[in-house]
Amino acid sequence: MTADELRAALRGVPDPDWLDAALRQVAGEPDTITRFFPAVGRRCGRAALPDAPGWTADEAARAVLLTALPTDHARYADTLYRQGDAAEKRAVLKALPLLPVGTAAVPLLHDAIRTNDTRLLATALGPYARHLDVAAWRQAVLKCVFTGVPLAVVADLDARADGELAVMLAGLAAERHAAGRAMPADATDLLDRLTAGSGRTSAREA
Repeated sequence: MTADELRAALRGVPDPDWLDAALRQVAGEPDTITRFFPAVGRRCGRAALPDAPGWTADEAARAVLLTALPTDHARYADTLYRQGDAAEKRAVLKALPLLPVGTAAVPLLHDAIRTNDTRLLATALGPYARHLDVAAWRQAVLKCVFTGVPLAVVADLDARADGELAVMLAGLAAERHAAGRAMPADATDLLDRLTAGSGRTSAREA
């Protein structure tokens, strides 16, 4: 989803004139984003956007506000994330792939992954998580299994999953089996894919 596509999907928000004015002002006076960002939910609503699957109106509007900044995207993303409520934090995380921030926003992913907020964890493992080093990424995937976050939210899961993740998942499967608890079906399926033909123990054998 690009910024232009999000902007098009926002045509039907309750107060489109407010959003247009906010975008113009942020482009000319970047510091005003700290005033507009918290007001988005009230002015644009929080409904799911039919033309932007997986996005709500407040998330998309906050993302396009961030893309309207002329410079210092990483600094503003950091400030808005750390000062924001849970919805604002999720919007910042979802916007990161659209921003020219390189790896500068990786600390925000680490913060989201450390929290007990499963919605933040899920959002942190979107497309920008390609910048996470592999050890941190594996731990985040394992936390998804622990906390019941569906692995479908993990971007590039099959491409990045490796033998070390298989070892970690097999260990968790063995612990759960010993405790009489089942692994989530998606984690079992992932472990089975990773161990097929490798000689390693699958989730169903643990």
